[in-house]
Amino acid sequence: MGKKPEVYLFSLVLLSGLLQCSGVFMFWTAYVEVSYLDIMGNQTGNHLCECGLYGRDSPRLAASGIVVLPASDPLGCGSDPVYSHNNSVPWIALIKRGNCSFSDKINAAKRQGADGVVIYNLDLTGNIDMAHQEAQGIVAIMIGNAMGMELVNLVQSGVEVTMVIEVGKLYKLWVLDTCTLYFLSISFFVVLAASIGYFIFVSGQRLRILRGQENTESRLKSEAKKAIGRLEVRTLKRDDEETRSDSHTCAVCIDSYKPGEVVTVLTCGHFYHKACIEPWLLEKRTCPMCKCDILKALGVDAEEEKDGSPNSPPDVTVVTVSGEELLTDTPTPELERHQDPHHYDNVAFEGDSQIMNNMAARG
Repeated sequence: MGKKPEVYLFSLVLLSGLLQCSGVFMFWTAYVEVSYLDIMGNQTGNHLCECGLYGRDSPRLAASGIVVLPASDPLGCGSDPVYSHNNSVPWIALIKRGNCSFSDKINAAKRQGADGVVIYNLDLTGNIDMAHQEAQGIVAIMIGNAMGMELVNLVQSGVEVTMVIEVGKLYKLWVLDTCTLYFLSISFFVVLAASIGYFIFVSGQRLRILRGQENTESRLKSEAKKAIGRLEVRTLKRDDEETRSDSHTCAVCIDSYKPGEVVTVLTCGHFYHKACIEPWLLEKRTCPMCKCDILKALGVDAEEEKDGSPNSPPDVTVVTVSGEELLTDTPTPELERHQDPHHYDNVAFEGDSQIMNNMAARG
């Protein structure tokens, strides 16, 4: 079964909202090569890594020079002149983040002739995205605090450190702004509410079906009780054919019939122990052997629909399988037949019983 048009529409609205409220964040890395010489002029170290990050407003160009620290304040936020260096040699300012804006730090170094600016982050932190809209036209990158402190220690110990900055790689990240977060939150709650509503609807439907089934089963059991009350009940005697032969057994419990036991005769002529057949009829409402429906045979449903009222009390009528008759003061031949303990309402069953009796008499 395919998706409904509403699902496609909702998906389209969600996608369009995400595109409007999100964007792509791009940044460039910087290759930083550091080399330094000892006091005697021998090269003692060289290190290259992709560990720098170009500022948003920095030109993507290469830069190189000797690393120079601010004269007094390592944050580079003081008034000019902040640096004391001979501009005849290219140099790069190494400044710690803090106290003033990135633009202020970069502009102070630019005014004194720096070829590039390297800002190292606060203690125990790495690179971040650096914006400096008010300071443009000079290469500016950021490095982590660990590398920055290592360079500071070298410069302060009198070692000449040379740095080369080259353009690294372009990276793109899909970012979500506040609008996107709000949109996703609203979409989540809409989907959650729809799911809860659907769950409540389905649960209500199932509950309604279960209640309908329970009501139907309760009504059928009630009708089955009425039908069971209208079935013929006999108490077996010692001279009855059913008690003299082991071939007659109750199909429910598979036990032979014994004198004194009470049996119930169904509309189809089959009979069983009353204690065995009644629980069966309450659940199945059919004969275990021939599947005859006692409710249909006795017309219980038809009487309920026709009269719309309960059946008459049992003490004012005599109910038989073949029908029912009003009690009268004068016994009728039909009533006398029902008072005979050896009589069965089912004609076929009665004929079989007489044949068995004749065979027994001949024996």
